[in-house]
Amino acid sequence: MTDPLSGIRVLDVATLFAGPLAATLLADFGAEVIKLEHPAGDPVRSHGAQRDGVGLWWKMLGRGKKSVTLYLGSAEGQEIFRRMVADADVVVENFRPGTLERWGLGYAELREINPRLVLARVTGFGQIGPYARRPGFGTLAEAMSGFAALTGEPDGPPTLPPFGLADGIAALTTAFAVMTALRARDRDGHGQQVDLAIIEPILTLLGPQLITYDQLGELQPRMGNRSSNNAPRNTYRTADGGWVAVSTSAQSVAERVMRLVGRAELIEEPWFASGTERAQHAAELDSAVGTWIAGRSTEEVVQAFEKAEAAVAPIYTAADIMTDPQFQALGTIAELPDDELGSVKMQNILFRLSETPGRIRWTGPPLGAHTAEVLESYGVDADRLAELRAAGVVR
Repeated sequence: MTDPLSGIRVLDVATLFAGPLAATLLADFGAEVIKLEHPAGDPVRSHGAQRDGVGLWWKMLGRGKKSVTLYLGSAEGQEIFRRMVADADVVVENFRPGTLERWGLGYAELREINPRLVLARVTGFGQIGPYARRPGFGTLAEAMSGFAALTGEPDGPPTLPPFGLADGIAALTTAFAVMTALRARDRDGHGQQVDLAIIEPILTLLGPQLITYDQLGELQPRMGNRSSNNAPRNTYRTADGGWVAVSTSAQSVAERVMRLVGRAELIEEPWFASGTERAQHAAELDSAVGTWIAGRSTEEVVQAFEKAEAAVAPIYTAADIMTDPQFQALGTIAELPDDELGSVKMQNILFRLSETPGRIRWTGPPLGAHTAEVLESYGVDADRLAELRAAGVVR
């Protein structure tokens, strides 16, 4: 069975998270992704947890990619890159704006080499504007998007996520943007440039905060785990020390929850018929739900909610995810062989296609594992490769 993106060649020259993750998603569905790394390696190789000196984040982020070392800051590296661009479909990069242009590798130059090329440029603040040349990371996007201002307890500070939230959202958006540009190329015959600023996609996921401010002048406050749109909605401690999350976005579910916890009389209150009005009585509703849950184990709570057709979920750690039967049924966790670590488990592909499913072809390879193989196809023989290694252009 042919992978859906088979025949699409991607040059991934981005580092760390948003750009590389977008390329990973394309690799998962069959694109040939050539990861061009600085001879010192992508910084993610040493970022976060390691086992025996092997970066674990890289094993996930580099999966399905061919690792080729190439120093693009050198004339020799630039000449080889131009050759590679000639038959590439996509380039994903996240250099500070102006860097590719300084090297003579801007979109105008690359388009002359390959008019069908899609150049995806993923930066903190985009290619234009007063902040364009600032260093940009997902953390700054989480701050400037309003996410941090909305997150945390009412009397606490703005709170940042403990993971690359904005980067992940930007990666998903970049993959979508690339596929959109490729579809347009199928129709029109030519590529285009994608300008993606990490500060933007997260805004959409934060919902109606901008239009609410525009129309009503209202700013959403920090509410901890509560919601301004419905209640009860919170996390609650169980008798055995676990935690569960309850959501009542639907009116019928809210009513089922109150019947389950023995407080059906609250359903008759005039304010209960509206999610927004229920949110104004969150303390009373939380007390009713929290007291009932506190007297039961996590398993008892989940079973009772399930029987009542009310929405609840246990608060999981990675250890819980690994053994959960629903994730097992979906195949959410993939186990893969790895040359350095023997066997590893990681998140599987994002979704299941019935006719052309994706797959993880291999885990993140050692640095430069495919340099000789790939560069040979672009006219770099063994003698020339040795010269480039001696010059520090490749490793």
